[in-house]
Amino acid sequence: MPETIILIPARMASTRLPGKPLVDLAGAPMIVHVLRRAQGAKLGDVVVATDSGAIATAVEKAGGRAVLTRADHVSGSDRIYEALEALDPEHRCAIVVNVQGDLPTIAPADIRAAIAPLADPKVDIATLAAEITDQAELANPNVVKVKGDVVAPGRLHAKTFTRADATGRGPHYHHIGLYAYRRVALERFVKLPPSANEQRERLEQLRALDAGMRIDVALVASVPLGVDTPEELAKARSLLAG
Repeated sequence: MPETIILIPARMASTRLPGKPLVDLAGAPMIVHVLRRAQGAKLGDVVVATDSGAIATAVEKAGGRAVLTRADHVSGSDRIYEALEALDPEHRCAIVVNVQGDLPTIAPADIRAAIAPLADPKVDIATLAAEITDQAELANPNVVKVKGDVVAPGRLHAKTFTRADATGRGPHYHHIGLYAYRRVALERFVKLPPSANEQRERLEQLRALDAGMRIDVALVASVPLGVDTPEELAKARSLLAG
């Protein structure tokens, strides 16, 4: 596999959980838990891309590496692209993994699994999903579902992503917002204008599909806990303390 870098976008502005990357979880800031799990994947260098000096300081204090980016980025994809160009102007890295900074329970093995579909040269972007086993998730608009064709054991060719109710015969899949990009695909993606489907569903990955880019999905056993609310923060504290 070509040289790989993991970038973790992290910003201080969060409407539901202000200062989220620095909240304490079992004695360490959340961003440090994510950093350690990304390092555990052993795919290559791991760098936090942030607009905050406080986040950068916390990462560096934990022995990690951070790079400061502009504060006005619309998305994590834009933030990691700026960081990538600063970190690797010689374009040595051919694969870029975007690990969200609010996934403190993500399994290192699942991060590794995300790059597997890129072994197929036809795939531009790879991501993760897990089969929905909680029936309440089928109608939950906060659970993004991915629909696609099975192209190999444990792998889908994504056709669409939606917040709508899951319908028809299963299995249905819960999308996990972690992405592995070919570098050329990330560069193309961030320069595309938002698509109509993306704006309607509020799902950035639809921009790539609408532009004819191929996204394949590696299926993993479970969905990591994303921390967006005080309730999820309490759950993360309980899980990590245990």
